[in-house]
Amino acid sequence: MGGFPILTVTTFLPLAGVVFILLQRGDDATVARVSRWAALWTSLATFLLSLFIWAGFDPSSAKFQFVEKVNWLQGFNINYYMGVDGISVFFVLLSTLLTPLCILASWEAVHARVREYMVAFLVLETLMVGTFCALDLVLFYIFFESVLIPMFLIIGVWGGPRRVYSAFKFFLYTLLGSVLMLLAILAIYREVGNADIPAAMAHGFSKGMQTWLWLAFFASFAVKVPMWPVHTWLPDAHVEAPTAGSVILAGVLLKMGGYGFLRFSLPMFPDATIYFTPLVYTLSIVAIIYTSLVALAQEDMKKLIAYSSVAHMGFVTLGTFTLTMQGIQGAIFQMLSHGVVSAALFLVVGVVYDRMHTREIARYGGLVERMPKYALVFMVFMLASVGLPGTSGFVGEFLVLVGSFQANTWVCFLAATGVILGAAYMLVLYRRVIFGTLVRADLKSILDMNMREIAVFAPLILLVFWMGVFPNSFLKPTEPAVAELIRKFNTQRTAAIVEMMPAAGATEARP
Repeated sequence: MGGFPILTVTTFLPLAGVVFILLQRGDDATVARVSRWAALWTSLATFLLSLFIWAGFDPSSAKFQFVEKVNWLQGFNINYYMGVDGISVFFVLLSTLLTPLCILASWEAVHARVREYMVAFLVLETLMVGTFCALDLVLFYIFFESVLIPMFLIIGVWGGPRRVYSAFKFFLYTLLGSVLMLLAILAIYREVGNADIPAAMAHGFSKGMQTWLWLAFFASFAVKVPMWPVHTWLPDAHVEAPTAGSVILAGVLLKMGGYGFLRFSLPMFPDATIYFTPLVYTLSIVAIIYTSLVALAQEDMKKLIAYSSVAHMGFVTLGTFTLTMQGIQGAIFQMLSHGVVSAALFLVVGVVYDRMHTREIARYGGLVERMPKYALVFMVFMLASVGLPGTSGFVGEFLVLVGSFQANTWVCFLAATGVILGAAYMLVLYRRVIFGTLVRADLKSILDMNMREIAVFAPLILLVFWMGVFPNSFLKPTEPAVAELIRKFNTQRTAAIVEMMPAAGATEARP
């Protein structure tokens, strides 16, 4: 890009919108109107910049691109170091796409403290993009942890009746896991001599050190995904969060855990990864089957989709630790697909919640008679969640199952049951809400989706079919980075084995 710091500008452009909004003066209605438009245009400009990143990205290269490196803390070897590869570039795009959609979805739903609400979302966008661009451990940790602050406020201020409890539960779960990650980062910094992530990837850590470092990072990323049994904060957070908060939480924040496994656990700690892979398989299978069964029993639409998110993210962790090309690419594709589909499903729930102010499934039924457009949109995302061929949900799950079959046949068989259970709970939800007889008087006057709501769903529908029909648009750019990840993993493993062989020979010769 001719030396233009496009990653820095994309990351921090939303803060320009924050400053503009905070400088506004006038009555509440004027400030609210200006804040909405300023947040929307700022987030759209950020999305446009991220498209330039995608357009200038070389899909044939496994190297980090658009690299920016400036000495930050002199004397400590800690740098302002940014860059993207095939693994991270699509998560940047996902973050910048969902933010303006969230602002549009909140246009009429949020009436109190509109200025502060828009500021929180723009700050959150900066932190999300920064997390996926950071190539310095300290910088990554700052972005990764700071995400908690605006999301805590979004849930705690604009959430439902139990918003304070849910916000604190979300904050404490994720913070406690991340404290261990901070200790691991300090240990890596002391061992490597700097905080550069590429340098840490190339460093050969001892087997004993790998074990403790892997567990420390796992404590943070497992909560973020979230994996069973540390998933209990997620349904509470989703139920109490405003619709846009649930969209960002499911669409982007959960992906930070899966991204962390790919960026840190696999390339830096290969021996520990091999050792703990059976544990990850077990937790992933339990998450897929158990949370799918729990989803079947839900009477709250948001809670059902929240549990389905845990099940779908179980496919992500399973595919990541198959250590195969198909499995890892499937995990990345599944994260992107889930980011679009789960975000859309929470928006779908938000449409009827804004009209009826209830998420109880039993309160609905027969909506197809009054809301045919809504029924069509709901059907698209329901089928994508089920994994219908031709939609984005099919490609990711299929690749994960192919990769898991290569790794362990029984693991693949058990994971496949999650596909069946997923179809069950989503079809039951759709039948109960959309079909049947329209008998409730309050539903007989309900209005179908307006143009603003259609504008929110249109790009997501396009993406669902684009990813399902032309998956190579997303698989090809990730392939070199995934191949390099697997190569580094195998190189580190081989080097560790060779290093241990002379020691083993000397032990045998000593008697």
